Amino acid sequence: MANAIPESLYPEAATVKLTRPSGSGDLAQDLEGSQQLRNCRNPAFIVNPHRHHTPTLLLLATVCVLACTIQVHAADDTYIVRTTAGLAHGAVRPGGGAEFLGIPYAEPPVGKLRWRAPVPKKPWKGIRDATSFGWSCPQPLLGGAWNRHDAENNREDCLYINVFTPAWPAAKPLPVIFWIHGGANIGGSGFGSFYTEGTLPEHGVVLVTFNYRLGVLGFFAHSELTRESPHHASGNYGLMDQILALQWVHSNIARFGGDPNNITVAGQSAGSMDIGMLMTSPLAAGLFQMAIAESGAAFSPPVVPLADEERFSEEAAADLHAPAGRHAIAFLRKIPAADLLAKLGDRAFEWPGGFTPDVDGWVLPTSPQQVFAGGKEAAIPLLIGATSREFGDSEPLDALRESIQSAAGDLAPQALALYGLAGDQPPASDPLYGSASVQWNADKMFHCPIATQALWHSEAHQPTYEYEFDRPIPGQEAQGALHSAELPYVFGNFPKSGNLAGNFAQIDTRLADLIETYWTNFAIAGDPNYRSGDSPNLPAWPRLDDSQRYLIFTPDGGIALSNGPLRAPQCDLYRKMLTQSIKQEQ
Repeated sequence: MANAIPESLYPEAATVKLTRPSGSGDLAQDLEGSQQLRNCRNPAFIVNPHRHHTPTLLLLATVCVLACTIQVHAADDTYIVRTTAGLAHGAVRPGGGAEFLGIPYAEPPVGKLRWRAPVPKKPWKGIRDATSFGWSCPQPLLGGAWNRHDAENNREDCLYINVFTPAWPAAKPLPVIFWIHGGANIGGSGFGSFYTEGTLPEHGVVLVTFNYRLGVLGFFAHSELTRESPHHASGNYGLMDQILALQWVHSNIARFGGDPNNITVAGQSAGSMDIGMLMTSPLAAGLFQMAIAESGAAFSPPVVPLADEERFSEEAAADLHAPAGRHAIAFLRKIPAADLLAKLGDRAFEWPGGFTPDVDGWVLPTSPQQVFAGGKEAAIPLLIGATSREFGDSEPLDALRESIQSAAGDLAPQALALYGLAGDQPPASDPLYGSASVQWNADKMFHCPIATQALWHSEAHQPTYEYEFDRPIPGQEAQGALHSAELPYVFGNFPKSGNLAGNFAQIDTRLADLIETYWTNFAIAGDPNYRSGDSPNLPAWPRLDDSQRYLIFTPDGGIALSNGPLRAPQCDLYRKMLTQSIKQEQ
């Protein structure tokens, strides 16, 4: 569940612009508020041949000229859109079209709004500057420091949305891809050059990215929060943010050239898991028409009951010396977000618990695993898959045996045999899927939950397309295709600096074009083959059926079709384990 964009792939992501901390968000108001900028209206102040211009004055004059240019640009209504909350001023995209960045879709979830359902943004006056990203949501620095920029540039006021269009104005309403970022529901954001410089919109879609609350601020359940909720629920605030952002898109996207009746939710890692949950939530019903899920299923890991998450969060609150009873939440709401992260950040990685989504009876009335097993999820087309090695975690054989025995229970002998651990000799490594440890961790968290979700959705008579991405990041072939390896191809954005820059070849550019075509075809019509007549080199991608054949993006950059189900023996065993778990829930 690591983030979608490792720092090793995109080190330049640390240079993205942030909304001015001291600004109002209203471009005209911020410019009017400066005495020096009002002087810009006096041409003699800027250029007067009879004055002695000191370097400082010349610098100020240059700033004034630039500011006046911005002010003139703000008066140009070419990139001004009236949203339901007010006017927003965007800018031209580097590749054409337009981008609108940092638009608030909710009131800041601070003070008394912390740990409550998000409140739609109230109207603002004037024209809001939408040319810079806002703040990321509070989060700890995660493994590998891939989220360093987000961890160092965040505020609790973080519920912002971004819109990227391929043309401005649009000639016709375009399908919308609503991207939910990854990061284990602990880190990450919808901001950065990964999205602004990618080519996905140029394939005929409007791309939307956004932030949602994370970790202790997004998934903190507590019996007192449950008591104060009109729905007797707590903990799923990050999912509620996603639903409100979808409602914002439904109400506003037509003003940006998008089709509100053709929205595809897409995401990777935790974003993909959340998509599966949204497919089971009555609060999200009708807000999207298709789903693309990359490296995550609704029940990987299984969603826990509210009572379990309340117990975990209340133990965490005790670390902060919170009082018991009805005064606990008032006490906790006064603690600065940075202090919450400093004291509770490590608890986000614990399992069971870990500030994760829960079956609260409102956002998630029933566990997602039960919903999918019964074929009662959203009746929409689904495109879903994983990379071959995902995280690549490795552990000693004794620890691996204990992990398998703990998870498999009475099925442990069969599981140990499947992973070559029945005897005393260490099992051989698979050239594609890696060591037994890598296989077990990838299978239990990714391959088999994903294959199961795909199978059950197909058995519910819904169009389902499954894939496996096997191409390693060029220059890292020995590691195999790890978690997020497909993302540069999905967004058409390869590293331009750092140690991987220049490693991607023409075959990668071709593969990216094919993948973007599949993804956007699916967003248009719920079928990745939709425009195959316009792309004669696009191999046919069959719907998942009883044969369970899936598309393979091969290690050499090609495309092939499997002969049968993904990891069949391993995933058959996983389904037996999951079915046992579901029976225990009921």
